[in-house]
Amino acid sequence: MDAMRGMMEQLKLTVNDDKTHLCQIPQARFDFLGYTFGQCYNRATGRAYIGTRPSQKSIQRMVASITQETDRRRTLLDASFVVGRLNRKLNGWANYFCLGPVSPAYRAINTHAIQRLRRWLCRKHKVRGNGETRYPDRYLHEALGLVNLPTRTHDLPWAKA
Repeated sequence: MDAMRGMMEQLKLTVNDDKTHLCQIPQARFDFLGYTFGQCYNRATGRAYIGTRPSQKSIQRMVASITQETDRRRTLLDASFVVGRLNRKLNGWANYFCLGPVSPAYRAINTHAIQRLRRWLCRKHKVRGNGETRYPDRYLHEALGLVNLPTRTHDLPWAKA
């Protein structure tokens, strides 16, 4: 801790004692700038490595933001306007969180966005049920243009190695 304080003083930065803590990285994890740093596992080999992934708090914030965009008070808005706002949020979030194993987070956020958009469309058009048959995934992605986050990981250059 003293060595870190010395480096920060040379950089003319102050250390916030309330937010700063020490941890042993393979056993413990810590969150910084929306990422969780800690031990991850390679899906193919099962080997452990130190890596990053989106933190639970950042995923929960994105879920809350999607919920707010598809609130029932917004049913008077046009579907293309709502989908456009969702796409900006989803693309921005995915562009920031593109390091490490992001596929589980992308799938969770994508599933939530699809469910909320379906529910919003059902309320807007006064359709009963959950809307899976009337508004399938293909309709949401192709006709309305909703971004599909899980397909973004297929084009990552380091995933082809």
